Amino acid sequence: MNAYPARPTYSSLLHAWVSRAWLQIAYLAAKWFFRLCCRVHVAGIEHIPTHGGVVFVSNHVSVFDTLLLPYTVLETRKASIVWAPAKAELFQWRLMRALLPPLGVFPVRRGQHDRQAMRRMIQHMRTEAMMLFPEGTRSRDGHLQDGKRPVGKLIYAAQPVVLPTAIVGTNRILAHLQWPFRGRAPVSIRYGPPLDVRHYYAQPDTKDTAMAIVREVMHAIALQLEVATLDPRHASRAKLTGHV
Repeated sequence: MNAYPARPTYSSLLHAWVSRAWLQIAYLAAKWFFRLCCRVHVAGIEHIPTHGGVVFVSNHVSVFDTLLLPYTVLETRKASIVWAPAKAELFQWRLMRALLPPLGVFPVRRGQHDRQAMRRMIQHMRTEAMMLFPEGTRSRDGHLQDGKRPVGKLIYAAQPVVLPTAIVGTNRILAHLQWPFRGRAPVSIRYGPPLDVRHYYAQPDTKDTAMAIVREVMHAIALQLEVATLDPRHASRAKLTGHV
């Protein structure tokens, strides 16, 4: 007896439609927020793959980083979604449990060996786009901190395209909003060329291998930060449509 796939129910179709609509609303809200409040400059968009698994590894100085990175990817490459792990505490509130998942945000239990979240991250990194902040939390002084070993473990397991990313200026957005006469906050995001860590994949799956990968990742981020900070007007810079 042949088995036929079950037809999608009305509730599942409605849920999918609502999720897509909320993603589009959130994207438009981010778009107008950055256009009205910031002068956003994007560099290195030519390095962003148009398909396949990719992980954006970036420094982290502000909560706005989590909006800027996926917004610029969606705006320049028209990708469907950029997945992002977030601390499980955010999902304690029912509103967050409803709003965050359609945006690609999923919970991770920090300080624990969250195998389910690790498996999900590896899956997204193999076939889709995901962003990670290897420092694990925001830098309070703006300086790049050491990367966390689990990031190296994830890259080793998933073997995605690794794109070092530098974000500059998002920590000044709130100050500019408090003093509007200062004008829109200058914000830059730079995508570097893919980082080649393939030589580590032939090495044993150990803590040392994971840490070696993380050190290379952090060095690559530091190089992109140096370019973005010292020479933000480099020739490869591209402005998002409508930004000045």
